[in-house]
This record gives sequence, C-alpha cells and structure tokens, in this order.
Amino acid sequence: MRARRVARLLGSLDVFLSEPLRRASAEERVRCRMLVGASCLLLLVDVLFLFYVPFSGAPWAFGLIGVGCFGGFAGALWLLRRSTSSRGPAVVLCTLLTGGIVASGFFAKDVSVGLHPACMLIPVLSIYLLGTWDSLPFVVVVGVSVGLALPLWHGARGSEWMRCVFAAVFMLGTWGMGWLMLASRAQMSTELERALRTLRESEGKLTSLLENTEDIVCSLDAEGRLIAANLALRDMYQEIIGEEPMAGDLLFPERAPETLRRRWKECTAQVLAGKRVRFEASPSRLKRARVLDISVNPVLDGGGQVVGMTVFGRDITARKEAEARLGEMHRSLMDVSRQAGMAEMATGVLHNVGNALNSVNVSVNLLFERLRQSRVEGVGKVAELLAEHGADLGAFLTADGRGRQLPAYLRVLGTQLNAERAVLLEEVRTLQTSVEHIKTVVSMQQAHARFSGVVERLEVTELLDDALRLQAESFEQLGIQVRREYTPGALVQVDRHKLLQILLNLLSNARHALLESGRPDKHLVIRVERMVAERLRIAVADNGVGISPEDAPRLFTQGFTTKKDGHGFGLHISALAAAEMDAFLSCTSDGRGQGATFTIDLPIAGEESRA
Repeated sequence: MRARRVARLLGSLDVFLSEPLRRASAEERVRCRMLVGASCLLLLVDVLFLFYVPFSGAPWAFGLIGVGCFGGFAGALWLLRRSTSSRGPAVVLCTLLTGGIVASGFFAKDVSVGLHPACMLIPVLSIYLLGTWDSLPFVVVVGVSVGLALPLWHGARGSEWMRCVFAAVFMLGTWGMGWLMLASRAQMSTELERALRTLRESEGKLTSLLENTEDIVCSLDAEGRLIAANLALRDMYQEIIGEEPMAGDLLFPERAPETLRRRWKECTAQVLAGKRVRFEASPSRLKRARVLDISVNPVLDGGGQVVGMTVFGRDITARKEAEARLGEMHRSLMDVSRQAGMAEMATGVLHNVGNALNSVNVSVNLLFERLRQSRVEGVGKVAELLAEHGADLGAFLTADGRGRQLPAYLRVLGTQLNAERAVLLEEVRTLQTSVEHIKTVVSMQQAHARFSGVVERLEVTELLDDALRLQAESFEQLGIQVRREYTPGALVQVDRHKLLQILLNLLSNARHALLESGRPDKHLVIRVERMVAERLRIAVADNGVGISPEDAPRLFTQGFTTKKDGHGFGLHISALAAAEMDAFLSCTSDGRGQGATFTIDLPIAGEESRA
C-alpha cells in the first residue's frame, strides 16, 4: 500500500515533465523529479519571503530579488515542459538560488543572511542536479561570499567572522561529501552494470541451453502455476492438453485428464512437504508412445520454506527399449550359461565315465583271455576217463599207466584252477569298482541336474567334493595335488546347479593354467572361510601361469579369453550366475607365472552350522 502511494506521488511530479523526459532513463527521471520538487519548494519559500519583504530594511531590493527568483523558479518548471534534458532548467534554478542568497546577504543589515540554512541547498542541489565539477562554481561563489565578502561588507568582527568562515567551510565540505557520494555511486553503478551484463549473458546462455535441450524443463510457484517453460515442455504440453501453456496458469488445469491431475496432486503434496519426487510416466495422449523420467524438486527460500517447484523430464524410451533388449540378452546368456554348465558337467561325466570304461574294457579283455586259456576243460576229460573205466575203476587206477598218473594230474589241475580263480576274482572286483564309479558319477550328475533353478540351503563343502570328484581323474593324470582347507558346517542358500557350474568352470580353468605352466609341482588349494557381514568365501588358488595386470580388468567380460581354443563365455557367464545368487566372483594374481586365486563370496543361509 505504501509503495503504491509513493508511486502515485512520484507520478504526480511527472506532469511537469516533457514527453521525452518521461521516456528518459531512470536516473534522468529521478533527477527531473528532484528538480520539480526543489522548484516547487523554492516557489513556496519565495512566497513566504515576499510576505517578509515589507518588514525588511530594504523592501525594494528584497522585493526585486523575491520577484526575480519567483519568475526564475517558475521558468525552470516551464523549461521542464519544453526541454529534452534537465540540464538547462537545473542551471537556471542553481543560478537564481545562488544569486538570490548572495544578493540578499549584501542588502541585509548584517551577516545573518549568509548564515541562513538555505545556503546549504546550493551545494546539495547543484551537485546532484549538475554533477561534481559543474556544481563547483556555484559552491565557490557562495562559499567566498559567505566566508569572505559578506563579513568584509558588513564589517564583521570576532565571533561573527568565525561563524561565517565555518559556514563557508561546511558548504565546501558538503560539496566534498556530495562528490564522494557521487563517485561511490558511479563506481557502484559501474559494478552493478557489469554484474547485470554478466547476469544477462548467463541468463542468455541458460535460456539457450534450456531451449535447445530435448529434456522438459519448467518452474512453478507454490500453487502449481507456471512461471517459465522451455520449448520441449511447450511442445509436449500442446500434445497432451491441446494448447500452449501460459505463464500464470496451472500446469494441469481442469481440462487436463483426470488421472493426470490426480497423480500431479499427489506429487505436488509431497514436494510442498519438502520432498523430492521422481517417477516414470507414459502419457497416453502423446502422438508417439514415450516413457518419461520426471523429477519434481522443491524450491526453498532462505527460511527453508517451499516457495516453488522445478520440473525436469527426460525421454527414456530408448533406454527402456535397450534395457528390454538387455534383459532378453541376459536371459539368452543365462540359457547359454545353463547349457554351458550342462556341457561342462557332461564333459566331466564323460571324462570320468570314459576312464572307468577303459578299466572295464581292460578287465573284460583280460577275463576273456584268462577264460580262453583256462584248464577247466581238463576236468571234463578226467570225468570222461573215469566214466569209461567205471566198472574196473580200481584196476584202472592201479594197473593202467594213465590211471596211475591221474591223481598227480588232478593236483596240478587244481592248483592251476585256483590260480585262475584268484586272477578272475581280482579282475571281477576291478570291473565291479569301475561299474560302481560309473554309477556314482551318473547318479551325482542326475542329482545336481534335478535341483537346477531351485534355491536351497546346502553345505558348500559337500558340493566342492562333488565338483572335485568330477575332475579327480584329470587331476590324477596331470599330477595335480589338491589340498582342501575347509571351514565345515557353514550353510549357504543358493542355486545348487549355478554354484556347481561356477566351481566346475574354476576348477577347469585351474587345470588348464597348471597344464600350461609345465611345472612339475602342480598345486591346487580349495579354501572355504567365513567372512564378515554373514558371508562365506570359496577360494580356488593355483600356482599356474597366472594373469597379467593388463588382462585382469577384462577377465570377466564377454568374449575375452587367454586360451587358444577358448570362447570367452565361461568366466563371464559365471560372473552373471554369481550376481543372480547375490554372490560376487573376483580374481587376484601377482602376474604371469605367479598363479591366480579366484574367489566367490556367498551369503550365509542364516544358520551358523548344522550343529
């Protein structure tokens, strides 16, 4: 209310200004208004002075001064209605005011007129209306008159002289203070102009940036009314609402879709409570189906109160499509992972079964040769000979030469048959062991395949032993010494098939690394240890060829391999499978020839142990 009254008062002064002065700069208009106010004030004072004239000591002289000043002050107002600059009326006003005061001092009876407070108007008005150096002549004239000429004219003595000198000094001091004020204001104006120019440049850059971005950007007040919006938002607003957004309107008026307004109301309620809200939206009225990532942020004042909101929106349709394709690719990789795991397990099964079948084949061939060379047919010949001489068996055994050799032959035959029986039994036991090994390997593979895709609680050391059994024959043939360092009893809750697949892959890689190293002392350490934060770590450490520092960052990327005949899927798929189990697969190595250690960090199932 007070500001409006001040504005009306200042506007009333503009009636004395010409049209060019009303359209002048703000600084020039302020100077003109000051000139109008000073002229009106001096006209009022001059009227009072004219009433005083009849009682003065020199009525004719003071009357002429008063009438002349009245006409000059009125003339200054008249010039303001005709001029395009305030300088002419200001010179007229300052000249008449200076001349009137100086002339009144000389016609007065004493120096009191020179000490009148009106003298201070000259340095104040002149320095503001005319500037620093153009006002100096008026101040010097008044100062010399008050401090020197008038005391000499009236013959002032003692204290009167000193008062005049002090008055002149204060006039000059007032001019100096005005000069300091104008100089400071000029410097401040220069800095302000520089700051405003920088601000305008920054605003232009920001506006250009916001207008050229494809993201949606707008600002709102606390009531949800639009303050500013970029081109992207205006285009999308046109698609959804059907018209251009206007500053001061609600972002989503009554004509907007009901579901959109309801969701926006819920969002703004949280933002006005000081929270940042982020959500995804797919407006159905868009010409092209798009997914938008919307972020609404509160704008706070110095006291922490929410005074507005900013809205940022980004078209993430391409990213969503890429995520969908990535998800499909991930599922394909997991299918490949399962197939690779099955192939790895099948390779281990076939390798172990093949080794066992070699033993079976050797045992069967040996049994065949032993049976073909067996002397068991001699028993049949003895039986036939005894049957022929059944009637005179006693005479045959005592008188016949063949009969007398028969007991010795039977003893030798029995010895040979016992020896053959022992060899055949040993080969049958070997054959039985090989068949049992085949059955064990096949049943173990079937047991693990049966639990594929099912998360279960299991003791990891048992699964490690199964994995080692599948690789046992290969390790023995290569002379790899395996050392187990287990922490027994710890349970994990994982997919048995995925974990076994990872373990088989790590053991296979360790076997290749040890084989490639050519070391006579091939060592493989399988370690299970408890970690912090309820985690269990499985470490597979070998003293094989190791991993170079430049290969380490790419170790788990798809398609990377150091094997001549490798495909680069094993470790990548193992890392994906570990991530799906909330596990983490990593590797450390001191470099080529220093061996490598692969670790799997698994979540513990919640039970400390079986006990």
